Amino acid sequence: MSVKLEVWGDYACFTRPEMKVERVSYDVMTPSAARGILEAIFWHPGMRYVIDRIHVLSPISFTNVRRNEVKSKISASSVYDAMTGGKTELYLNTAEDIQQRAAMVLQDVRYVIEAHFDLVPEKMGVGDNEGKFCEMLRRRIAKGQCYHQPYFGCREFPAHFRPWDAETIPTAYPNETRDLGFMLYDMDYRDPKNIQPMFFRAKLENGVLDLRNAEVLK
Repeated sequence: MSVKLEVWGDYACFTRPEMKVERVSYDVMTPSAARGILEAIFWHPGMRYVIDRIHVLSPISFTNVRRNEVKSKISASSVYDAMTGGKTELYLNTAEDIQQRAAMVLQDVRYVIEAHFDLVPEKMGVGDNEGKFCEMLRRRIAKGQCYHQPYFGCREFPAHFRPWDAETIPTAYPNETRDLGFMLYDMDYRDPKNIQPMFFRAKLENGVLDLRNAEVLK
């Protein structure tokens, strides 16, 4: 089953992992961010989303903002110590631990996500099937339902969505090719103790990021 979903918002930040201090967004939405939006609308362990294409409907435009971020985080060792009777307090005072960071983000973004899903038989329940998942996904998109608010990279940048029913998808860059360099594809979660990022060479052709035959590198 394939789906075409239009998503849009005022701002987006698909953070480049190589930028360590300040946040800098990729030029377009990453496949993992597109998958995250679909999973926010409908998710089931018996299915796995695969992003086929991302169509860029609005011109790529950057702006600089300053964001409040918590500079510390509670470590896993602190959580373990508290769970095993230690004296560690799981407490973080965000009012005292906040800092401002600059970010280069996208503004006025609009995309159409083309995707399909594969079934995961070993995690499907009795009565689960492709038709059932298709109907549930289409119904939730049509009604604007979601498990949690989809967002563009950061939770303060909400993503609005609706089904795309038109036959054609006009993009902001017809008859143009842009080499976007290496981009984050997704994270490899097969080994929970050693989660690895995966990258691919991104190219925007006629305003479309085609991922169907992307060569994924680790």
